[in-house]
Amino acid sequence: MYLVLDKVRKEFDNKVAVDDLSLEVPQGVIYGIIGPNGAGKTTTIRMIMNIIAPDSGRVLFENREADGRFTDRVGYLPEERGLYKKMLVKDVMIYLAELKGKKAAEVLPQIDRWLTRMELIDYRDRKVEDLSKGMAQKLQFLTTILHDPDVIILDELFSGLDPINMELLKDVLLDLKRAGKTILFSTHVMEQAEKLCDHICMISSGRKVLDGKMSDVKAQFGKNSIQVEMEGDGAFVRSLPGVAAMTNFNNYLELRLDKGANPSAILRQIVDKVEVKRFQVVEPSLYDIFIDTAKVSRTKLMGEGEEARRV
Repeated sequence: MYLVLDKVRKEFDNKVAVDDLSLEVPQGVIYGIIGPNGAGKTTTIRMIMNIIAPDSGRVLFENREADGRFTDRVGYLPEERGLYKKMLVKDVMIYLAELKGKKAAEVLPQIDRWLTRMELIDYRDRKVEDLSKGMAQKLQFLTTILHDPDVIILDELFSGLDPINMELLKDVLLDLKRAGKTILFSTHVMEQAEKLCDHICMISSGRKVLDGKMSDVKAQFGKNSIQVEMEGDGAFVRSLPGVAAMTNFNNYLELRLDKGANPSAILRQIVDKVEVKRFQVVEPSLYDIFIDTAKVSRTKLMGEGEEARRV
């Protein structure tokens, strides 16, 4: 396996941030670490990057301890963004590539190409401080990939971006994957993870609660979900027999059914009360899997806490 975390653990002030986490990232995939805020995603990435050391466990790259040779082959975008605001855009790109061992002559031919693709070419010779927040975020992403790393690690890449720029970065990530790059990113935006990831690992309160290929994770939860688009108030659907859970996406409902429930019977009950524009049996969305798994994990942790107090 390309990149491996083997039972890594980290505590801060007697609070466990990451609890014996193991995961395996194959080469040439997009791998998502997903979870709610405070789940331990950023701590996990910082241990991979050797910014902080695990209290126990190992981080391996190509079957060897991940050390400076590994970080030289990585492009890393941290959650806390930061660029030299008084430098020109092209100069900050060159400078950060040089820190990764590249010569200016090597990256200069790529700068205009990438700035054009990111719709930043008009700012090439302007100061970083002239960029909007979204523009600066795209620039920092470019500084992460300009030195042509083998592994790209992105912490909350899509945070604060508008939908157009999210799609722009999504297309770039898919192109990088096609070029053979291994991409690891953390997010709590399930829609982006579902669009992009080949593999996911969900962590909650520092523990792994889901792990595997996206297709296998969805298959694990079965094809027991229904999407319903309707005219009128669908609040009553939540209480119908056979409906285990309902998520309201405003424009449509996503229902998770009880085992053995008949979708046709549920449809008949719905059309008796409202006009149905679309009714489709689908795999559960990653959003619903995330919500259900997080609830189960939280309930389990609360039970463990109660048990500990009794002892």
